[in-house]
Amino acid sequence: MIDKSVNWPGGARIAVMLTFDFDAETLWTSRDPANARRPGILSQGVYGAKVGVPKILETLRDEGLKATFFVPGWTAEHHPQRTEMIVAGGHEVAHHSYSHNWIDPDYPEKEVEEMERGLEALKRVVGVVPRGYFSIKSPRPIFPNSHILEIFQDEFREIYRWGGLYNLVMHPQVIGRPSRIALLREIIGFIRSFPNVWFATGTEVAEAWSAAHDA
Repeated sequence: MIDKSVNWPGGARIAVMLTFDFDAETLWTSRDPANARRPGILSQGVYGAKVGVPKILETLRDEGLKATFFVPGWTAEHHPQRTEMIVAGGHEVAHHSYSHNWIDPDYPEKEVEEMERGLEALKRVVGVVPRGYFSIKSPRPIFPNSHILEIFQDEFREIYRWGGLYNLVMHPQVIGRPSRIALLREIIGFIRSFPNVWFATGTEVAEAWSAAHDA
C-alpha cells in the first residue's frame, strides 16, 4: 500500500481545515451583471453576509476553533464590518479574487487585474495581506443535511485512514442557514470523536507542510 500520510504537528493523524468562501453578492453578479438589479436573487448573498457570517463566527467561537475565510475584494469593500468581524475573531482572511468573475484564459491580463484589485482591497479595508488564494469554482446544488453529512463523514473517515488533509469548503449563504449551522456543529463533533486531529488554518497547514517536506 502506498503511504499517503503526512507529518503533521504534534503527531496528528490528520489536519482539518474549515474554510468559508465569503462570496456575498458576487456569486450572482459575476455570472450575470443584470442580477445587480434583481434583489430577490441577491438576497441569497446578502443573507450570507448579514446572518450567515455572524452565525458561523458564533459557532466557531463556541467550538474554540479558527477557520480560513476566502474573501473577494468586492465583498470586503461592501461588507467591511463583516470582514472586520472575521479578523477580530482571530480567523484567517485569504484571497478569492476581486469580483468572483470567471476569467477567460485567453486574457491573462484580466486575471492579473482581478488578483491585484482583490489584494489591494483586502489590504485597504482590513489591513490584511493574504498568504493564500483559492480559485473560483462553479456553484453546487443544495442537498438535504443527511445527504451532505454522509458525504462529509465518509470523506473524513477515508482521509483520516490515509493521514492527509481534510479541507471542508463551505459558503455562508448556505452553511449559515439554521439547519446547516446545526450540520456544522454535528460534523465538528464527529471529527472530534477521532483521536489525533489537528484543526488548522490554511497558512498553518502550508507552513507545516513546508517545514516537514520542503526542508
